[in-house]
Amino acid sequence: MSVSDKLKISITPLTKADIDEVDEIACKAYGAHHWSKDSFYSELQNKLAQYYIARLEDNTIAGFAGYWCIIDEAHITTIAVAPEFFRRHIGEALLKAMLEDCYSKKVKYLTLEVRESNIAAISMYQKYGFQSFGVRKGYYQDNNESALIMWTENIFWDKFKNKYEENVSKLNEIIDIQ
Repeated sequence: MSVSDKLKISITPLTKADIDEVDEIACKAYGAHHWSKDSFYSELQNKLAQYYIARLEDNTIAGFAGYWCIIDEAHITTIAVAPEFFRRHIGEALLKAMLEDCYSKKVKYLTLEVRESNIAAISMYQKYGFQSFGVRKGYYQDNNESALIMWTENIFWDKFKNKYEENVSKLNEIIDIQ
């Protein structure tokens, strides 16, 4: 793949101006049980929270992600990509942005919940060193589906960091992240 064939995206912090477009993606990704616009506005005021958007060259927002940081642990609250951009590594680019932020803030551990049926997301998290350590039965209100509870080891340990750097190197070969 040549450099000109790479998908080019920028990852930037979520702003109030982005919320209408993010809300549309959330509706497509999560259906009727997605966060409200008010939830996103509240998260912008949350001192523990950091949210990002992935924007294409044409200024379209293709996905968003966020986490809460509490001392040395980050809890990923959401990663969503518009269905028309699935399998373009946008979710992975958003995960990378959050991990980079965690490294800069000296956050050691990341955790999240993911639908048991979301094989693509589970595979991505496992690729980046997340492991399942439990199940939250009936976690999702829309269909009572259970969630896997996934955690990383200490992201500063060589085992994790080496795997992370290898994955980022491969990601950078297929997507141009600004």
